[in-house]
Amino acid sequence: QVQLVESGGGLVQAGGSLRLSCVASGGSFGSYTMGWFRQAPGKEREFVAAISRGGSRTSYTDSVKGRCTISRLNAKNTVYLQMNSLKFEDTAVYYCAASSIFTPPVTAGNYNYWGQGTQVTVSS
Repeated sequence: QVQLVESGGGLVQAGGSLRLSCVASGGSFGSYTMGWFRQAPGKEREFVAAISRGGSRTSYTDSVKGRCTISRLNAKNTVYLQMNSLKFEDTAVYYCAASSIFTPPVTAGNYNYWGQGTQVTVSS
């Protein structure tokens, strides 16, 4: 059983930056593809970014391309999401997730484990 704990959320002005972190425990971190999702009030959970086990492959949803970077440090069991040029519409609860699928999946149903989420609020 893998436990995921996110941190780094908060209140930031539009145009600002945040770095989210997710620390994993209870499993072999390097054997999981990792992803970030977000859910805004009244909306479905949506894919943000994903990274392969070794970190060589990444994928992003179009709305964050060029503004966000996903990375991982397997030695620290941690995955990061660096978010720059934040917009009001980035406001959401951000979730970290782990998948046993090799190719980074973009569908929430393909992830086995989830964190509790961290709130990101962007003021306009």
